[in-house]
Amino acid sequence: MNFNSFNQERIVLVATVLVVLFAAIALPGFLNISNVISIVRSISVLGILALGMAIVIIGRGIDLSMVAIMAMSVAWYLQLLHAGTDETAAMLLVLAAVIFIGAVNGFLVAYADVPPIFVTLATGLFVFGFIRSQVIPSDAVTVPAGHWLETVGALRFAGIPVDVFVFLALAFATFIFLRFTKWGRYVYYAGDNPAAARNIGIPVRPMLVLRYVLSALLSFIAGMLTAASLLSIQTRVINSNLLYDVILVTVIGGIGLSGGKGGVRNVLIGAALIGILLNVMTIANISLLYQNLIKSTILLAAIILDGWLNPRDEQTAQQGDI
Repeated sequence: MNFNSFNQERIVLVATVLVVLFAAIALPGFLNISNVISIVRSISVLGILALGMAIVIIGRGIDLSMVAIMAMSVAWYLQLLHAGTDETAAMLLVLAAVIFIGAVNGFLVAYADVPPIFVTLATGLFVFGFIRSQVIPSDAVTVPAGHWLETVGALRFAGIPVDVFVFLALAFATFIFLRFTKWGRYVYYAGDNPAAARNIGIPVRPMLVLRYVLSALLSFIAGMLTAASLLSIQTRVINSNLLYDVILVTVIGGIGLSGGKGGVRNVLIGAALIGILLNVMTIANISLLYQNLIKSTILLAAIILDGWLNPRDEQTAQQGDI
């Protein structure tokens, strides 16, 4: 284990404990069962998105199209159902589109050498603009009455929403992929030193495409869970700060922006701290303006800390990549 990363994890863990202790003492209702369930539910969706972002960042990239894919793919899926499309056909069609967008992101980054920050920003805006203008008539699309998403949204095990178990299952699957599979180890090799990885025969470019496809699929799952809990999907979520929260979770958890470092444990730690912090600020009735100021300050501090602990190499600087 990297000593610096270990220190960062411990700092975040201590900060999480301090925030919980402060909230438990100062904020009546923080430890209510309903509020705790609300926290773990919000952490689950945020965490699933952060898992996808982590896979991309460990491989030395970034995906700014995640929230657009999350909202617009599910909105299109629900719209197809309202239009009378068969359930299986609608699901397969949307899944194919999600995989296609992820593959386009990966292809442009891997084979056209376009910086990922520009590619994913452009595809995210295109997905939102195309689906909103050509496919769905309103900003929000509801879940059809009697659909299985209603059952999923109400499903509980020991009083815990099913979202939490889905997040934990995906976190475990991601952990197995990154640590115990050949393809997962390739992600670290490519993120640590792409040129060296290519020289020893690792298929760096196909692996890069795979990472963006996985990120897109995890975004779709997060969107389905959001629709299940709210019984609708709001496409204007792409104008919110959700994407920055996902980056914040990933960076503050200890995943280095220079690639090749971090794992699922960092996502879990970061999601816990940010999920609890967002809940505390909401209960404390802190205005959205000051919430954004606090989060931006934390994100800036986390990026500076990451730059200090995980300095960028010369190759990354020359590419203008992150």
